[in-house]
Amino acid sequence: MTTIGWVRHGITDWNVAKKAQGQTDIPLNETGRAQARALAERFRNESWDAVYASDLSRAKETAETIADALGIPLFIDERLREKGCGKIEGTTEEDRIRMWGEDWREFELGIETEESMISRGTELVKEVCQRHPGQRVLLVSHGALISTLLPALVSNMGERQHLHNTSVTLIRKLDEQWVCDLYNCRRHLDAVNL
Repeated sequence: MTTIGWVRHGITDWNVAKKAQGQTDIPLNETGRAQARALAERFRNESWDAVYASDLSRAKETAETIADALGIPLFIDERLREKGCGKIEGTTEEDRIRMWGEDWREFELGIETEESMISRGTELVKEVCQRHPGQRVLLVSHGALISTLLPALVSNMGERQHLHNTSVTLIRKLDEQWVCDLYNCRRHLDAVNL
């Protein structure tokens, strides 16, 4: 039985400014780096075999911090990238309303579909399970990808909540079904007042 720990990357300046990042490569800010270090410290008390990360620097740096602290292999995979946000990347909700109006979501703005995210995400999860049978693997990715993919994997996930930066969600395969044992946990941040 493979256990997967989903991790959202540390915070960035665009997260703080509430700008859509999408696949724009925005780095962690200093708080995001501190969050990644706190998360790596938490994982020192747990057993993990490998970490996979999006190739975008905010996820990659979060994963590198974890892999270095735990001495486990790191694999980079672009299928873990954030949802492609097309023309809205770099904009706030206010910007979008100003440019396209209240119903901006109705326009064709080059935004990746949920089906596309689910397809690439489930393909990666299947490969990870084949490569790491019975192991515990961390997948460091992005909020929209994780929150879209989890309900597709775990049949009783229910309503999506906002995933916090460096939050941990644990899922495992049980009798051919994925079950969620921990959701959106950020207890490691409480210890460092982040």
